[in-house]
Amino acid sequence: MNQLVTTSDGSHTIYVPELNEHYHSIYGAVQESEYIFIRNGFDCCNADPLSVFEVGFGTGLNALLTAAASIRNEREVFYTSIEKYPLPEEITNSLNHSNFGGPEGENIFRLLHSSKWSTMQNIIRKFNLKKIKGDLITDNLSGKFDLIYFDAFGPDKQPDMWTINIFRKISGITNPGGIFVTYSAKGELKRNLRNVGFDITMLPGPPGKRQIIRAIKI
Repeated sequence: MNQLVTTSDGSHTIYVPELNEHYHSIYGAVQESEYIFIRNGFDCCNADPLSVFEVGFGTGLNALLTAAASIRNEREVFYTSIEKYPLPEEITNSLNHSNFGGPEGENIFRLLHSSKWSTMQNIIRKFNLKKIKGDLITDNLSGKFDLIYFDAFGPDKQPDMWTINIFRKISGITNPGGIFVTYSAKGELKRNLRNVGFDITMLPGPPGKRQIIRAIKI
């Protein structure tokens, strides 16, 4: 059974015993997501309106932080996320992520999780969300995106999510000049991204992580 864990910055994550893996860094769930996906993704992408594709909706933390950034920057965002195993309501209701989503965090977090699947919906002001219940490995992807959040479980836990075929799919939906960000810095990932048309930059990681990858679609 999944277990709620409080990380070093006071924000929750979830531990999955079957994988021996956490959804986020135990050094700080919000700190990690803010650093990787907002500071080194959202803040570095100039597109407005901005189209985001997220691999792994999970707890909704990345979507929450992106919605909060959208409000701060008065920037329109169309956010699409694919998730094979949506979390049950009893778990999402127990998370304290809304405390980290700004003045409207509680309302945003509730709307993220109560929104319908498979349709783009306006969540708050200029932030729009489409949740897809699907499998990145077998499903075809459509659309074009300016920013990719790749937040699947790690390559050692879910290797099928990190193959060159997966990144070929990701490349196919990424606009030229689009940004790809992930917490992983594995050598095979770097080779796969280069082979499907990305230029790689290695960046210092958040606490507990030496490096992360940001890549630009050539």
